[in-house]
Amino acid sequence: MPRVRPAPAPLTASAWLQLMQLASPALPVGGFSYSEGLEAAVESGRVTNEATATRWLLDQLRLALGRADLPACASAMRAWLRQDLARVSELNDWLLQTRETQELRLQSEQMGRSLLEWLRNKGLGDALSQAQLAHLAALRPAPSWPIAFALAAAQTGAPLREAMLAHAFGWAENMVGAAIKAVPLGQSAGQRMLQALSAEIPANVDAALALPDSQRQAFTPMLAILSAQHEAQYSRLFRS
Repeated sequence: MPRVRPAPAPLTASAWLQLMQLASPALPVGGFSYSEGLEAAVESGRVTNEATATRWLLDQLRLALGRADLPACASAMRAWLRQDLARVSELNDWLLQTRETQELRLQSEQMGRSLLEWLRNKGLGDALSQAQLAHLAALRPAPSWPIAFALAAAQTGAPLREAMLAHAFGWAENMVGAAIKAVPLGQSAGQRMLQALSAEIPANVDAALALPDSQRQAFTPMLAILSAQHEAQYSRLFRS
């Protein structure tokens, strides 16, 4: 007789609104200030208009976020929920060790530290939350962004899939904002790009949730080359 899986917990209004807050560019972690190689792609002529920017970000969603950060973040959220701190540390090490450039690593570390401070200021008061925050703060050399996001999402009480949808949408909104500034593009083009990314996010989240550890990977050579070039780019809008 096949095993019947329990139905996932419903997404409450409170959890939904908290996920919206975590996905917002207004969250004070600085995600809007990075282009993740996109600005260098514009400088090199690989991205020149709405169509090429959309294609670039869709590829990044599938090949980078969907194969590395999303599955790692989902695994970390599961680990936070079952208090498996050793697993959290292992995933944080993997995320930082697989950043392909110094720029990408510094971004993940800075955003992770900033979310840690936001969580502290939020005032999570119970003993379990405080112990989890202490472990997040103790991660060395820093908590990575996906690991910090996983804890923040776990604290909302939201189901795993919805939390990962919020994680992916927050990335998409920040990257579309970067494209609008760097290409440059208009607001209507930005909304069309966001719609195209949103249409692809659910399938990529589902694939990430099903991905075993042995297939998780961070291998995007062209993105790594452009990120390294961006570190020394003469004129830029976004951070190194």
